[in-house]
Amino acid sequence: MNRTVIWTIAKKDMKAITSNSQIWLGMVLLPLIVCVILPLVLTLTAKYAPIDKDIEMFVKTIMGALPQGETRQMLEELPSMNHQIVYVMTNYMLGSLFLLIPCLNAMMVAANSFVGEKERRTLESLLFAPIRIKELFIGKVLSAFIPAVLISFVSFLLFGIVITLATIGMFESRIFPNANWLLLVFWVAPLVALLTILINVLISARVQSFQAAQQLGSTVVIPIIALVVAQATGLLLLNPVILFIIGVVLLVGNIFVLNKIAKYNNRNTLFEKQM
Repeated sequence: MNRTVIWTIAKKDMKAITSNSQIWLGMVLLPLIVCVILPLVLTLTAKYAPIDKDIEMFVKTIMGALPQGETRQMLEELPSMNHQIVYVMTNYMLGSLFLLIPCLNAMMVAANSFVGEKERRTLESLLFAPIRIKELFIGKVLSAFIPAVLISFVSFLLFGIVITLATIGMFESRIFPNANWLLLVFWVAPLVALLTILINVLISARVQSFQAAQQLGSTVVIPIIALVVAQATGLLLLNPVILFIIGVVLLVGNIFVLNKIAKYNNRNTLFEKQM
């Protein structure tokens, strides 16, 4: 494989992101909402506002779903319900919401990969260029994977800053980051981004418009929403073991989708799909 060709394709697509306000605006706004505005508002509200019975019941549900151990004991020993709410939101609810960032950002870029070339009438030139289809696919994947992962890392830092500032003087020891967050950011999030990209590149190679690609690709968000609901109901609480297993499942999913994409490894198939 020609790495220069792959990197040229990736750089071209990443540069195109800045000229498409529909893409870059969404990529900026989502991290600001999920990792700055939402945690700041929720943390300050939980820190200073009176606690109603519904919120108290929610925290007790989460605590009841925790296995006996150091984390549950630490939560029970916190001085107030406000402390418990802040801890639960930081390390459970907002953690699962964080996965929307690599997922949606990767989806927006990847959905525009082949469809964007079709709409700009440039895919035919790429197909007749002296490059391998495998190099084209890898370049397209990198153009979405690199921004999605980098934004996830930056979002993680922003979230840490917000939580640290909002909880100054509240806890005797740091509550962020813990093992859950480290696995989320450095193990699960990149695999979520990669699976989202592979699915959307596959869809993008088949459909004729960016809107259709987004509509079909948005189905990858459903498992993350289900995870958020499971966290909120106490049905499934994230812990390092579960996060590692989720990562393994995602890795298997990536391999499966990659094998599906392999059938597009010829110019004729791609050329027919762009018509």
